[in-house]
Amino acid sequence: MAKVWVTEEVIDTAMEAALFETAQDDASGAIVTFSGRVRVDAACPTLKSLYLEHYPGMTERVIEQHVQQAYERFGLLDANVIHRVGYLRPGEVIVWVAVAAMHRQASFDGCNYLMDFLKTEAPFWKKEIAADRESWVDAKGSDHQAKMRWAGLGRTTARVPDPPE
Repeated sequence: MAKVWVTEEVIDTAMEAALFETAQDDASGAIVTFSGRVRVDAACPTLKSLYLEHYPGMTERVIEQHVQQAYERFGLLDANVIHRVGYLRPGEVIVWVAVAAMHRQASFDGCNYLMDFLKTEAPFWKKEIAADRESWVDAKGSDHQAKMRWAGLGRTTARVPDPPE
């Protein structure tokens, strides 16, 4: 049974992976996990923290819709999505995704699909807090391009509200 969780708590990826793996039955031939971390890059070399806001309840529903679509498209047997909100420092895990399927390609595709939609459509708003500035950031063009590989699959898109002012 899928788990979607939005939290301010640190994500213990080792514990989550162990729990996810032990919850699988013998039909799960492939498990893929992904940990996304806050990073410092050329666009914001003085990043001190990333701040994420969301709409409780709505955020989980949108993610659950995409998890359900991933189940249907890739024949997933199980999936978990845990996403952090609040203030995060470089190096901290911001998102953790796990999927289980009968075969590895379905697991990899399901995980990629979920990450592509989390990066572009999940109702989170990100603010970079750097030594010299603060600014809200949007999904990158490359994130939108990655999401487009799924366009031929008849997906539906939930409307996401504008970021806070």
